[in-house]
Amino acid sequence: MQHTQATPALPARQIRAAHTPTTLTVYQAYAPHLGDPAARDGRFPSAWKRERMTWIKPSFLWMMYRCGWATKSDQETVLAIEITRAGFDQALREACLSHYEPGTHPDQAAWKAALREAPARVQWDPERDLDLNPLPHRSLQLGLSGPASRAYADEWTISIRDVTPLARDIHGLVRAGEHAAARALLPVETPYPSGPLPHLGA
Repeated sequence: MQHTQATPALPARQIRAAHTPTTLTVYQAYAPHLGDPAARDGRFPSAWKRERMTWIKPSFLWMMYRCGWATKSDQETVLAIEITRAGFDQALREACLSHYEPGTHPDQAAWKAALREAPARVQWDPERDLDLNPLPHRSLQLGLSGPASRAYADEWTISIRDVTPLARDIHGLVRAGEHAAARALLPVETPYPSGPLPHLGA
């Protein structure tokens, strides 16, 4: 009898991303009036509100879940933003979970105090498959505010690409039932070497 080796389960919380030795790619979706000039110029336009919290997602499929394959209102342009690992790592070091978690925080008061001071916050959301169904392991969402948001837009960003056509191509293959072909087009995301993140429950 031939035995097939089981695929090891992924950690419950793990950052997976397309990354190089110096950069990491995250995804965001915007209305065309913001997304199109950002992709054209390779930087966020002045209309991009740097004082607001912005959420970045290293998972392409989680972004597809969030924007409905670039069909939701004001999320029709999907951007792949290549940022410095130094900036991303700094944000992780200074981040706080967006919700209180026993075992990660001493108590609710300590969590609230940390959240008030943190320029970044983290949510661990269920990763998605090609049909956008939730998977048992979770993916990182990183929210940036204040100085972190400004640094993201004006210092960490290396390049911005419009990947809306890719999203539409993959979605078309999924709808046609051609999952293998769709999977072949997905960006390659591998575990990101962040090291342990005990303050983020990972």
